[in-house]
Amino acid sequence: MMQHLADSALRKVPGWRGATLRELPGGLTNRSWLVEKDGKRAVLKIDDEVRDPPHGSRLEEADVQTRAAASGLANVVLYADEVTLMTEYVEGTVWESASLETGDNIERLAAALRRLHALPLTGRAFDAPAAARGYAAQIEGRYPELAARCRRLIESMRQPRNPRCCHNDLVAANIIATPGIMFLDWEYACDNDPMFDLATVVEHHDLPDESALRLLVAYFGSDGARWLHELAGYRRQYRALYGLWLAARPDADVDELQRVVAGIPI
Repeated sequence: MMQHLADSALRKVPGWRGATLRELPGGLTNRSWLVEKDGKRAVLKIDDEVRDPPHGSRLEEADVQTRAAASGLANVVLYADEVTLMTEYVEGTVWESASLETGDNIERLAAALRRLHALPLTGRAFDAPAAARGYAAQIEGRYPELAARCRRLIESMRQPRNPRCCHNDLVAANIIATPGIMFLDWEYACDNDPMFDLATVVEHHDLPDESALRLLVAYFGSDGARWLHELAGYRRQYRALYGLWLAARPDADVDELQRVVAGIPI
């Protein structure tokens, strides 16, 4: 059935009819293929159904990604509908955690993030409390204390006062050097406090304090240290959301979940 949908999607994209498809390891609610024809390559993703928040629909994702691509920050969108996204395949080096502390990569990332956060607003706000409630509802039967603790923390934070277009999932695997810095997987992209993106980089990869300060200085300028307190708040928010997301996965890594939960304030 999904193969048929993939073939149907290709017929809608000029120049890609009859391309070969090779299925890629996919997520829980979508399947992905590497598409090849006449020396060109693309990535095709098809969801089981229209996605609920905090994801955007594939059309919403494509809208943000198209604007990012125009600024050299993302690969080009070839086709999208509510459940389908096809993008050009981009050659490059996908980062790992260690990449963040290699050479001047932190400074390069900060410069790319300033460009990302200068893109036009998407018109969709990142609703962290709503995301927390959604994840918590899935795990309350198994992890009631964790669900309650994370919800309290997230709901105690103020809403962003100066939202910008944000990626909202800045793990190293979504950063690629082509050699310029580009970002992959825009499914969570919407308007949020830019500090959430910075906090994700620091917290998800357990960057040391000196690297966190280096990122802030590179992003804000010489007064980066004055943002450390605000960064700490968004680091806590990210860790709580990540803990809820991990716990809601049917294939949750128990060791990773325990590590993340241990750092969430009671």
